[in-house]
Amino acid sequence: MPEHIPNGPYAEGEFAGRTALVTGAGQGIGAAVAAALAARGAHVIATDRATARATDRPTDRASECTTGHEPGAVAPRLGTITPRTMDVTDAGAVSRVIDETVRDLGALDILVNVAGILRTAPVAELTDADWADTFAVNTTGVFHASRAAASHMTARGSGCIVTVASNAAGIPRTGMAAYAASKAAATMFTKCLGLETARGGVRCNVVAPGSTDTAMQRALWPEGRTEVPPSVIAGDPATYRTGIPLGRIAAPEDIAEAVVFLASDRARHITLQELYVDGGATLR
Repeated sequence: MPEHIPNGPYAEGEFAGRTALVTGAGQGIGAAVAAALAARGAHVIATDRATARATDRPTDRASECTTGHEPGAVAPRLGTITPRTMDVTDAGAVSRVIDETVRDLGALDILVNVAGILRTAPVAELTDADWADTFAVNTTGVFHASRAAASHMTARGSGCIVTVASNAAGIPRTGMAAYAASKAAATMFTKCLGLETARGGVRCNVVAPGSTDTAMQRALWPEGRTEVPPSVIAGDPATYRTGIPLGRIAAPEDIAEAVVFLASDRARHITLQELYVDGGATLR
Protein backbone atom coordinates (compact mmCIF):
# COMPACT_ATOMS: atom_id res chain seq x y z
CA MET A 1 0.00 0.00 0.00
CA PRO A 2 1.27 3.50 -0.77
CA GLU A 3 2.35 5.51 2.25
CA HIS A 4 -0.09 8.08 3.57
CA ILE A 5 0.36 11.65 2.40
CA PRO A 6 -1.48 14.46 4.23
CA ASN A 7 -3.98 16.12 1.95
CA GLY A 8 -6.58 18.83 1.99
CA PRO A 9 -6.17 22.60 1.99
CA TYR A 10 -4.94 22.71 5.58
CA ALA A 11 -3.15 19.57 6.73
CA GLU A 12 -2.94 20.38 10.42
CA GLY A 13 0.33 19.25 11.96
CA GLU A 14 1.84 18.00 8.71
CA PHE A 15 5.22 19.55 9.57
CA ALA A 16 5.29 18.33 13.17
CA GLY A 17 8.81 17.35 14.14
CA ARG A 18 10.38 19.21 11.22
CA THR A 19 12.67 22.21 11.32
CA ALA A 20 12.44 25.05 8.81
CA LEU A 21 14.61 28.12 8.35
CA VAL A 22 13.10 31.18 6.65
CA THR A 23 15.17 34.17 5.54
CA GLY A 24 13.64 37.64 5.42
CA ALA A 25 11.08 36.52 8.02
CA GLY A 26 10.76 39.84 9.79
CA GLN A 27 7.87 41.10 7.68
CA GLY A 28 5.76 40.57 4.56
CA ILE A 29 6.00 37.27 2.71
CA GLY A 30 8.75 35.93 4.97
CA ALA A 31 6.68 36.49 8.10
CA ALA A 32 3.66 34.87 6.46
CA VAL A 33 5.72 31.83 5.44
CA ALA A 34 7.12 31.44 8.95
CA ALA A 35 3.63 31.66 10.43
CA ALA A 36 2.15 29.19 7.94
CA LEU A 37 4.85 26.59 8.58
CA ALA A 38 4.55 26.97 12.34
CA ALA A 39 0.77 26.69 12.10
CA ARG A 40 1.30 23.24 10.63
CA GLY A 41 3.66 22.12 13.37
CA ALA A 42 7.16 23.13 12.22
CA HIS A 43 9.84 24.56 14.45
CA VAL A 44 10.72 27.66 12.44
CA ILE A 45 13.99 29.56 12.67
CA ALA A 46 12.82 32.98 11.48
CA THR A 47 15.83 35.01 10.35
CA ASP A 48 16.14 38.65 9.37
CA ARG A 49 19.07 41.04 9.26
CA ALA A 50 17.20 43.86 11.01
CA THR A 51 17.62 43.61 14.77
CA ALA A 52 14.33 45.46 15.17
CA ARG A 53 12.55 42.55 13.48
CA ALA A 54 14.51 39.59 14.82
CA THR A 55 16.49 38.79 17.92
CA ASP A 56 19.27 36.41 18.83
CA ARG A 57 17.56 35.47 22.09
CA PRO A 58 17.34 31.66 21.97
CA THR A 59 14.01 31.35 23.76
CA ASP A 60 11.31 29.79 21.60
CA ARG A 61 7.96 31.52 21.49
CA ALA A 62 4.69 29.90 20.57
CA SER A 63 3.55 31.18 17.22
CA GLU A 64 0.27 32.92 16.63
CA CYS A 65 -0.22 31.88 13.05
CA THR A 66 -2.61 32.80 10.29
CA THR A 67 -3.80 30.49 7.56
CA GLY A 68 -4.50 31.30 3.96
CA HIS A 69 -8.18 30.45 4.30
CA GLU A 70 -9.52 33.38 6.29
CA PRO A 71 -7.31 36.48 6.47
CA GLY A 72 -6.56 37.19 10.11
CA ALA A 73 -7.89 33.84 11.36
CA VAL A 74 -5.83 32.38 14.19
CA ALA A 75 -4.59 28.85 13.60
CA PRO A 76 -3.87 26.25 16.29
CA ARG A 77 -0.62 26.88 18.17
CA LEU A 78 1.11 23.80 16.90
CA GLY A 79 4.66 24.89 16.09
CA THR A 80 7.16 27.39 17.37
CA ILE A 81 9.04 30.33 15.90
CA THR A 82 12.55 31.19 17.06
CA PRO A 83 13.75 34.58 15.75
CA ARG A 84 17.43 34.91 14.80
CA THR A 85 19.38 37.82 13.41
CA MET A 86 21.11 36.81 10.17
CA ASP A 87 22.36 38.77 7.19
CA VAL A 88 22.21 36.58 4.07
CA THR A 89 25.04 38.57 2.47
CA ASP A 90 27.41 37.33 5.21
CA ALA A 91 28.41 33.79 4.21
CA GLY A 92 30.02 33.08 7.57
CA ALA A 93 26.97 34.20 9.53
CA VAL A 94 24.67 32.12 7.35
CA SER A 95 26.76 28.98 7.75
CA ARG A 96 27.00 29.56 11.49
CA VAL A 97 23.23 29.89 11.99
CA ILE A 98 22.47 26.84 9.85
CA ASP A 99 25.17 24.74 11.52
CA GLU A 100 23.83 25.74 14.95
CA THR A 101 20.30 24.88 13.86
CA VAL A 102 21.35 21.38 12.82
CA ARG A 103 23.45 20.93 15.98
CA ASP A 104 20.72 22.10 18.36
CA LEU A 105 17.65 20.67 16.64
CA GLY A 106 19.09 17.62 14.91
CA ALA A 107 18.30 18.53 11.32
CA LEU A 108 17.22 21.19 8.87
CA ASP A 109 14.32 19.87 6.82
CA ILE A 110 13.18 23.00 4.98
CA LEU A 111 14.87 26.20 3.79
CA VAL A 112 12.79 29.05 2.38
CA ASN A 113 14.73 31.90 0.75
CA VAL A 114 12.60 35.04 1.02
CA ALA A 115 15.05 37.85 1.89
CA GLY A 116 15.12 40.43 -0.87
CA ILE A 117 15.48 44.11 -1.67
CA LEU A 118 14.23 46.30 -4.51
CA ARG A 119 16.12 49.21 -6.06
CA THR A 120 14.24 50.82 -8.95
CA ALA A 121 15.73 53.04 -11.66
CA PRO A 122 16.19 53.05 -15.43
CA VAL A 123 19.39 51.24 -16.36
CA ALA A 124 21.06 54.50 -17.40
CA GLU A 125 20.48 55.85 -13.88
CA LEU A 126 21.20 52.65 -11.95
CA THR A 127 24.22 53.04 -9.69
CA ASP A 128 26.94 50.45 -9.20
CA ALA A 129 25.98 50.28 -5.52
CA ASP A 130 22.31 49.61 -6.28
CA TRP A 131 23.24 46.81 -8.69
CA ALA A 132 25.73 45.25 -6.29
CA ASP A 133 23.44 45.50 -3.26
CA THR A 134 20.53 43.96 -5.14
CA PHE A 135 22.54 40.96 -6.26
CA ALA A 136 24.21 40.61 -2.85
CA VAL A 137 20.84 40.00 -1.18
CA ASN A 138 18.59 38.58 -3.90
CA THR A 139 21.09 36.24 -5.56
CA THR A 140 24.23 35.75 -3.47
CA GLY A 141 22.10 35.52 -0.33
CA VAL A 142 20.17 32.66 -1.89
CA PHE A 143 23.48 31.02 -2.79
CA HIS A 144 24.86 31.36 0.74
CA ALA A 145 21.78 29.92 2.47
CA SER A 146 21.11 27.19 -0.09
CA ARG A 147 24.72 26.00 -0.22
CA ALA A 148 24.91 25.69 3.57
CA ALA A 149 21.51 24.01 3.86
CA ALA A 150 21.99 21.64 0.94
CA SER A 151 25.19 20.22 2.37
CA HIS A 152 23.36 19.11 5.52
CA MET A 153 20.30 17.91 3.60
CA THR A 154 22.21 15.76 1.12
CA ALA A 155 24.26 14.21 3.90
CA ARG A 156 20.99 13.26 5.60
CA GLY A 157 19.31 12.15 2.38
CA SER A 158 16.28 14.46 2.50
CA GLY A 159 15.27 18.08 2.48
CA CYS A 160 13.45 20.83 0.63
CA ILE A 161 14.52 24.28 -0.55
CA VAL A 162 12.03 26.85 -1.83
CA THR A 163 13.22 30.18 -3.24
CA VAL A 164 10.74 33.04 -3.41
CA ALA A 165 11.72 34.89 -6.59
CA SER A 166 9.40 37.10 -8.66
CA ASN A 167 7.36 37.07 -11.85
CA ALA A 168 9.73 39.89 -12.87
CA ALA A 169 12.29 37.11 -13.44
CA GLY A 170 10.26 35.92 -16.42
CA ILE A 171 9.01 39.12 -18.01
CA PRO A 172 10.80 42.45 -18.64
CA ARG A 173 9.92 45.34 -16.33
CA THR A 174 10.88 48.97 -16.90
CA GLY A 175 12.87 50.47 -14.07
CA MET A 176 13.45 47.05 -12.49
CA ALA A 177 16.42 45.65 -14.41
CA ALA A 178 18.56 44.93 -11.35
CA TYR A 179 15.71 43.33 -9.42
CA ALA A 180 14.48 41.26 -12.36
CA ALA A 181 17.98 40.09 -13.27
CA SER A 182 18.78 39.15 -9.68
CA LYS A 183 15.57 37.15 -9.33
CA ALA A 184 16.15 35.42 -12.68
CA ALA A 185 19.62 34.43 -11.49
CA ALA A 186 18.24 33.13 -8.19
CA THR A 187 15.62 31.15 -10.07
CA MET A 188 18.11 29.40 -12.34
CA PHE A 189 20.51 28.83 -9.45
CA THR A 190 17.77 27.08 -7.49
CA LYS A 191 16.89 24.84 -10.42
CA CYS A 192 20.54 23.91 -11.02
CA LEU A 193 20.95 23.14 -7.33
CA GLY A 194 17.85 20.96 -7.49
CA LEU A 195 19.31 19.00 -10.37
CA GLU A 196 22.56 18.44 -8.49
CA THR A 197 20.88 17.40 -5.24
CA ALA A 198 17.93 15.38 -6.53
CA ARG A 199 19.67 12.02 -6.09
CA GLY A 200 20.52 13.12 -2.57
CA GLY A 201 16.82 13.35 -1.77
CA VAL A 202 16.61 17.15 -1.85
CA ARG A 203 13.86 18.97 -3.76
CA CYS A 204 14.40 22.57 -4.93
CA ASN A 205 11.58 24.73 -6.29
CA VAL A 206 10.74 28.38 -6.92
CA VAL A 207 7.65 30.44 -6.11
CA ALA A 208 7.33 33.55 -8.30
CA PRO A 209 4.94 36.11 -6.81
CA GLY A 210 3.50 39.06 -8.64
CA SER A 211 2.33 42.26 -6.93
CA THR A 212 1.83 41.43 -3.25
CA ASP A 213 0.68 43.69 -0.43
CA THR A 214 4.00 44.16 1.36
CA ALA A 215 6.14 47.09 2.42
CA MET A 216 8.18 46.63 -0.76
CA GLN A 217 5.07 46.93 -2.92
CA ARG A 218 3.70 49.91 -1.00
CA ALA A 219 6.99 51.74 -1.42
CA LEU A 220 6.19 51.89 -5.15
CA TRP A 221 2.86 53.65 -4.55
CA PRO A 222 2.43 57.44 -4.43
CA GLU A 223 3.41 58.81 -1.03
CA GLY A 224 0.65 58.56 1.53
CA ARG A 225 -1.53 56.21 -0.52
CA THR A 226 -3.03 53.30 1.42
CA GLU A 227 -5.19 51.72 -1.29
CA VAL A 228 -3.89 49.81 -4.30
CA PRO A 229 -3.36 52.23 -7.22
CA PRO A 230 -5.69 51.38 -10.13
CA SER A 231 -2.72 50.92 -12.49
CA VAL A 232 -1.43 48.00 -10.41
CA ILE A 233 -4.63 46.07 -11.10
CA ALA A 234 -5.51 47.39 -14.56
CA GLY A 235 -1.99 47.59 -15.95
CA ASP A 236 -0.05 50.50 -17.41
CA PRO A 237 0.55 50.60 -21.19
CA ALA A 238 3.13 53.37 -20.74
CA THR A 239 5.38 50.94 -18.87
CA TYR A 240 4.37 47.90 -20.94
CA ARG A 241 2.79 46.35 -17.88
CA THR A 242 -0.23 44.07 -18.17
CA GLY A 243 -2.95 44.04 -15.55
CA ILE A 244 -3.92 41.30 -13.11
CA PRO A 245 -6.74 39.14 -14.54
CA LEU A 246 -8.00 38.13 -11.08
CA GLY A 247 -8.48 41.82 -10.25
CA ARG A 248 -6.55 41.90 -6.97
CA ILE A 249 -3.01 41.90 -5.66
CA ALA A 250 -1.87 39.00 -3.50
CA ALA A 251 -1.82 38.93 0.25
CA PRO A 252 1.43 37.59 1.77
CA GLU A 253 -0.56 34.55 2.91
CA ASP A 254 -1.36 33.70 -0.73
CA ILE A 255 2.36 33.31 -1.43
CA ALA A 256 2.93 31.44 1.83
CA GLU A 257 0.32 28.84 0.89
CA ALA A 258 2.20 28.06 -2.33
CA VAL A 259 5.48 27.76 -0.43
CA VAL A 260 3.93 25.46 2.16
CA PHE A 261 2.54 23.18 -0.54
CA LEU A 262 5.92 22.85 -2.27
CA ALA A 263 7.60 22.17 1.08
CA SER A 264 5.09 19.47 2.00
CA ASP A 265 4.97 15.76 1.30
CA ARG A 266 2.04 16.50 -1.00
CA ALA A 267 4.68 17.84 -3.41
CA ARG A 268 7.13 15.00 -2.85
CA HIS A 269 7.50 14.35 -6.61
CA ILE A 270 7.90 18.02 -7.58
CA THR A 271 11.34 19.54 -8.06
CA LEU A 272 13.04 22.02 -10.44
CA GLN A 273 9.71 23.81 -10.87
CA GLU A 274 8.71 27.49 -10.87
CA LEU A 275 5.20 28.27 -9.63
CA TYR A 276 3.83 31.69 -10.60
CA VAL A 277 1.47 33.16 -8.00
CA ASP A 278 0.52 36.44 -9.64
CA GLY A 279 -3.19 36.33 -10.41
CA GLY A 280 -2.41 35.67 -14.07
CA ALA A 281 -0.46 38.91 -14.54
CA THR A 282 2.22 37.31 -16.70
CA LEU A 283 -0.38 35.39 -18.72
CA ARG A 284 1.25 32.05 -17.89
